[in-house]
Formats: sequence, C-alpha cells, structure tokens
Amino acid sequence: MTEGRISETEERIERWRQSIGLWLGPLVFVVLLAVPLPGQISPQAHRLAAVLGWTLVYWVCEPIPIPVTALLGPALCVALGVAEAKALLASFADPVVFVFIGSFLLAEAMTVHGLDRRIALTILSLRWVGDSTRRVLFVFGAIAAFLSMWISNTATTAMLLPIALGILGEMGGLLARQTGQTVELSRLRLSRGLLLMTAYAASVGGIGTPIGTPPNLIGIGMIRELAGKSINFVGWMKFAVPMLLVMYGILFGLIVWLHPPEAARLEGMSGYLRGRRAELGPWTRGQVNTLVAFLTAVTLWVAPGVLALVAGANSHAMDVYQKLLPEGIVAILAACLLFFLPVNWKARRFTLTWAEAARIDWGTILLFGGGIALGTQAFSTGLAQALGEGALKATGITSLGGITFLAVAMGILISETTSNTASANMVIPVAIAVAKAAQVDPVLPALGACLGASYGFMLPVSTPPNAIVYGSGMIPIPSMVKTGIIFDILGLFLIWGGLLLLGRLA
Repeated sequence: MTEGRISETEERIERWRQSIGLWLGPLVFVVLLAVPLPGQISPQAHRLAAVLGWTLVYWVCEPIPIPVTALLGPALCVALGVAEAKALLASFADPVVFVFIGSFLLAEAMTVHGLDRRIALTILSLRWVGDSTRRVLFVFGAIAAFLSMWISNTATTAMLLPIALGILGEMGGLLARQTGQTVELSRLRLSRGLLLMTAYAASVGGIGTPIGTPPNLIGIGMIRELAGKSINFVGWMKFAVPMLLVMYGILFGLIVWLHPPEAARLEGMSGYLRGRRAELGPWTRGQVNTLVAFLTAVTLWVAPGVLALVAGANSHAMDVYQKLLPEGIVAILAACLLFFLPVNWKARRFTLTWAEAARIDWGTILLFGGGIALGTQAFSTGLAQALGEGALKATGITSLGGITFLAVAMGILISETTSNTASANMVIPVAIAVAKAAQVDPVLPALGACLGASYGFMLPVSTPPNAIVYGSGMIPIPSMVKTGIIFDILGLFLIWGGLLLLGRLA
C-alpha cells in the first residue's frame, strides 16, 4: 500500500502493525471458531465468520501481501467445508475480472509509450493557462483527475510527480527573480498545494468511470451478484461524472484556501510548459496505436448508452449487443489490439510485449476475486443477513438515508487504514446486508461504501498517491492531515447528498 519515503517513526509503526496483525489474525480466527455466535446461524456461516475475521485483520494490518490474503480466505473456506472449491474459485473468473485485465493492459501501454505524459503536457501548454499560478494548479489537478478516470491513481500520480517537480522548480526560479529573494521550494505554499492537488485529484478522478479505480468494479460486481442489479459503463458515468466535477471544484477551492500560491502570476511559466511539450517531438507509432486501442474500448463501452437512447433500453438490439459485446469482452478485445498493431513491422515489434503486459497489477485482480468469493458466501450461508440484522439492532438506523450515510462513513474510515480495494471488499457486502435487513434498496448504500472507499486523504499510508507525493519531502505531515481531514468530511456529505439526490431522480 505504501510507496515513497516515510519517516523512521512511521516505519516503526508499520512494523508494529504488521507484527501484531500476523498473530492477531489467527487468534481472531480461533476465538470466533470456538465461541458460540449470537443468533441462529448455520455451522457454515459460523466457520465463514472465523475466516472473515482472520481475513479482515490481515487486510487492515498487512502482515502478508493483501492479494495473498485474498487467496487465503477462499482456500480456508474450502478446507473448512464452507463451500466447494468450484463455487468459491469461480469468482476469480467473474466477467468484471476481465474488465480489470483489459483496462490494466491499456493503461500499461499508455505508460510505456508516454501517451499519458503527452496528454498532460498538451493540456498544460494551452494558452488559457498562461502565467497564472492558480490556473496551473487547476489544470494540473484536472489532468490528474482525467487521467485517473482511465488509468490507476497510483500510475497517474507517479507519472505526474516529475512533471510537477519540474514545474515547481521553474516556478521557484521565476518567483525568486520576481521577488528578489531566495526561494526554498519545500517551504512554498505553492509546492504543498500543487503536490496535494496532484494526489487528491488522482484519487477523486478514479470515481468517474467504472475502470477508474478498483473499488468501482468491485462495487459493480457485488451489486450485480448480491443485489441483482446491473450498472453499465454509461449508467455509472451518468451519476459519477457530475459528482466528480463537484468534488473537484470543492477540492480546488480547499487547496487554494489552505495553500494559496505566493504569487498570482509568474511571467515565463507558459513558455516553460510549451518548451517541455516541444521536447516530446512528434507522435510515435506506439502512441497512435495505443490511442486507437483506447478509443476503441471507450467507444464500445459507451455504445450501449447511445443504443439505449436510440432503440430503447429493452430493445432487441440492446439485448444482442450486451450478449455479444459485454464490457469484459470489449476490454479484452481492445487490449488484444495492442498485440496486433505494430510499431516496427520488420522487427516484428508490436505496441505491447508480454514482458510489459506481465507488469500489470495482478494483485488487484486476485483481491477482487477473493472479495467477491467471500462476499457471495456471506450471503449464501446466511452470515450477511445475521450481520445486517445485528447492525440494525446496534445502531437503530433503518432508513435508506441513514444506512447510506453509515456506509459512506465506514468506507472513508477504513480506507484511511488499508487500501481502497480491501476497504471496498470489506464494507460493500456489509452495506448490502444491512440494507437488505432493513428492507430498503441496497444499491445506494453499496455505492456509498464503494465511493467512500476511494476517500483516503489524511495520511501518507492511506493511499499510494499520498505516499508518492509525501516522498518528495515537500509536504509536512500536519499539512496533509489537516487538508485530508477536511476533505474527508466534505466528501462524506457530498457523496451522501449526491446519492440521495440520485435516488430521488431515479
């Protein structure tokens, strides 16, 4: 979960967290297995509860890699007779898994050929940006948000950080000439603002599309499997993009308020950005090929929404299209284009090699499969229903709005201590179970848990983008904590209000 440089104190805390978790997980497992649980639950549900206890401790404390824990949980379930291996391992071949694989391959190609960097510098070089520090801040954050709609927030932040540091170096020199004073970049509000904007916008941007961040696909998969409702690519973007735009506007206002740039304008900034863009040279064959494959995927993902408007959502044409070109198959076909489109035909070199493809995040794919497997068993054994009824009794919350608020809050809170993917796997099934126990529609609470899991802004260890920019040495912990807490709270009410509005409009 963590990348970049952290302090010695934080390293000690991490070691303690992992060491304690290593022994706490099996202990929780044994205790839950030995102690009778309240309520009338089946022996399979009882054993599953013990497995889930072990799994959740390991996901939070990370004594072993999170994807390995995702494999351990289903394996223990089979060994303890909770369900047969075929039923549990089928989740690792869920159609959404192939959306992950295809989109990860497309994102890898964008990084390999520098298409993401070209897009970023092209937008930054627009004349509208000019020499305004706030416009640079706004546009740079917008680039991070846009790119993370299609590639991971980690990759987006890692790619943009060197560009951000280059911009800050130039800004520092321009500011020194403008003020006649020595400038230390690490002490500039502008530095803190730009780097925090990069990390937070990358995390926020991920909510915009189903493939933007793993919790989205996890939420879509669990809503389909556990709530029986499907959300397609366009259906997701209809509510997620407006929410993203509002979130981004609030984020920009918050960053400018807490970290206002030292100068409103820096003469020469626009020339520097255009110069960096010119260094890229002409488009390469790899960039063109990657763009073709990417646009093919996006077009085929968006086509059902257009077809529904033209022919009707329940038309024969829609049924045929969704049967022949579901989103997972579209992702795979578009990714396969990368292995057909050549960058050098004589040398038989294609847009993506298997060595490059093998670098994609297979761990997240395993984590998704394990989460779906455990979530499905929680419902089939009756454990989820028991948990939902217990949560209702403990909290007294029975309304759709209250359950949705609780789901968002849980997603945000847990994402501060573990990865957003693990957080989604933990919270979404609980949100659905609580909603079903209260006899309300589980879709909004599930979406609340899903979107809340993408909010982890308080600490360097909360999410990789935070750790990456913290590793630059330019962001003091108090600055990140203060900004992150405020944005977490704003996000809680924004997600909650947006989902309730969505429920009224639906």
